[in-house]
Amino acid sequence: MKKAYKVYITQNAQNDLRHIFSYIAEDSISSAKIFISELEEKINTLSTFPERAPYIPENVFFGTDYRQLIHGKYRVIYRIDGKNVFVLRIIHGSKLLEL
Repeated sequence: MKKAYKVYITQNAQNDLRHIFSYIAEDSISSAKIFISELEEKINTLSTFPERAPYIPENVFFGTDYRQLIHGKYRVIYRIDGKNVFVLRIIHGSKLLEL
């Protein structure tokens, strides 16, 4: 039986989603809506087996145990705490996480 986790999107991650939407919408609002919808669906899959995604390389520097889920060119950075998953940031794959 699979574990059921509760997924929380932090304010920083919500802000990231808004910025990503705005950036994509400069070219196409419909593309932005589709991309954000797909991204949110992928984030919701973290409610089942969030341990499947790899740890982020920045953990070495921060002393954290964050993981990342990749969607397109973006990294969904999250941490697991008991039965909860906290989405901390959603950043472009070419950028390193800043705390």
